[in-house]
Amino acid sequence: MAKDQETQDVNSDFDSIWMRLLNMVIIAVLMSMASTLLGIMTIAQFLIMLFNNREPNENLAEFGTTMGVWMAKAARYQTAASEVKPWPWTELD
Repeated sequence: MAKDQETQDVNSDFDSIWMRLLNMVIIAVLMSMASTLLGIMTIAQFLIMLFNNREPNENLAEFGTTMGVWMAKAARYQTAASEVKPWPWTELD
């Protein structure tokens, strides 16, 4: 029985490492999209500040903070510093 359990554990580990790869690819695509969105938000916030007496849009600033937290969580998962997957697998904090 121990041999069967050992074989199951090896197969389970093998399956989970490939599932992790799939998650990592999905997260990499999402990070690329987030980087593009961050660039657009940066330009938008600059233009807002340019025409609004240097006052930033608070909603845009808050969204940027949320995006930064998400990107940090994604980077930690990608580099195996954490097993916690970012949104959409977990709540967006």
